[in-house]
Parts: sequence; C-alpha cells; structure tokens
Amino acid sequence: MKTYPGATQKHSPFYDERPSDAEISLLVIHNISLPPGQFNTPGIEQLFTGTLNPDDDNFYKEIAGLKVSAHCVIYRDGSIDQFVPFTQRAWHAGVSVFQGTPRCNDYAIGIEMEGTDTQPYTDAQYHALIQLSTSVCTAFPAITAGRIVGHNDIAFGRKTDPGPFFDWARYRSGLFLNAGVAGR
Repeated sequence: MKTYPGATQKHSPFYDERPSDAEISLLVIHNISLPPGQFNTPGIEQLFTGTLNPDDDNFYKEIAGLKVSAHCVIYRDGSIDQFVPFTQRAWHAGVSVFQGTPRCNDYAIGIEMEGTDTQPYTDAQYHALIQLSTSVCTAFPAITAGRIVGHNDIAFGRKTDPGPFFDWARYRSGLFLNAGVAGR
C-alpha cells in the first residue's frame, strides 16, 4: 500500500528512497501544531510542503527552512492528509533509535496528530488513527503491537510527543478490536 484511501493526497518534497534492504516495521506517533498550541491553521501543510512563510508568525522564523515531513497528519476533526507515500522515507523522526537500530526513518511510518503535549486529542482523531493504523499494520505486517511507539520512545530526551495526554490504552484497545493488531 503506497497511499491510504481515506486521506487527501498532498505532496511534500521532503522525502527520499528507503534503503533497499529496509523492511517497514515501525509506526511512530507524533504531535504537531503550528503555530504552537493553535489548531486549524495552514501551518502544518505549509511546513510539510516547504511553503511556510516566516512572516506569518514569529515562531515560523525559527523553523523556516526546515525540511521535515510525515507520511500522514490527522487533524482535530479526524480528516487525514497524506504527504509521503508509505513506501518512501519521510523525514519525521530525525536522530532516532529503536531497540538498538538507528535511523528510524529508514524503516518507520510517521503519523502526526494535530495537537500538543498539554491537551487531550479528539474522539475523531482516535477513530481516524485506529482506522489508519489498522490499514498500515495490515499492509506492513512487520509492524506489530510492540513496534508502535511515540516519537519520545525513539528520540530519548530530545522529543516528548505525542505527550502525556495521548491515551495509549484507548488507541491499542481500538487496534485490537478492529484488527487483532495489538495481539501480533
């Protein structure tokens, strides 16, 4: 599966080929809001498509020129944009390691939740995340329950997302109920 049929397809220039021997085997959950703490703005799409205007917000001056992306973003209303095909390497994890293996972008799929570390996510987001994750885990069976992590789990001390308000139990039980993914 290269794309998720429930997503609006967008194009990020910030991706490249995965190494030829890389098996997609990790799902990383992130959070993002642009400007920080604000929702329903064009900032996320602009950042991931390289069109962020640094004059639109003081914070944008700090991040202008960043070359980052994710495979998908789930917005507060549950809608999903896909910026990079799953078979390609999105630039979402940065310096990272999972179970001793570095360069998580080589073998991970990155999903951003529109949110912050300090606020709960919406019901619509959990529903969309469970549906998207179920499809991803079905398409890439090397992604098992133990290989679904937060950005904080692979970028120790550098990242905190998806944050303490992300309800891992709710998410994992939804995966189990919908596809048996949590049992793999």
